[in-house]
Amino acid sequence: MSGNLGCVIVAVDGNEESMNALTWALDNLKLRSSSTPDDSTSAGHFVILHVQSTPSISAGLTPAAVPFGGPSDLEVPAFTAAIEAHLKRITEAILAHALVICSEKKVNVKTHVVVGDPKEKICEAVENLHADLLVMGSRAFGPLKRMFLGSVSNYCANHAQCPVIISKTKGAAS
Repeated sequence: MSGNLGCVIVAVDGNEESMNALTWALDNLKLRSSSTPDDSTSAGHFVILHVQSTPSISAGLTPAAVPFGGPSDLEVPAFTAAIEAHLKRITEAILAHALVICSEKKVNVKTHVVVGDPKEKICEAVENLHADLLVMGSRAFGPLKRMFLGSVSNYCANHAQCPVIISKTKGAAS
């Protein structure tokens, strides 16, 4: 595919489909090459984007106001810190796995981590990083599950300010 791509964002969340999308992008997309050997600013690059859940999303509650038999506005900083540390370890493991996949290829790769709702944060990253292309995997939820959970890939396909490639695993339900 085109050799004029400057910034390709690949959204990864640790699932097999997102890692397959990363592999597909590395194998099939040709980035813009630098005009001179010393000019790395104009060379294309892949951005591995991971959206880390906020503690309230991952815990199913807002840890800033967890009551323990006392007032409802009691803050439990240790609880919040433990959740954040756990999320950071998960993020580091996901990025390490993605970088292992990238290490086999000779490409310019950067990592980018944002915290929040994946649908919104991926689209914001596309805009902020001036992406030429967004690549992401699809979990291929059935229609009922998609209705209740929503589809990050569908949202991004309709709202991202660049072309979007959604990579589906062979044999996945549509």
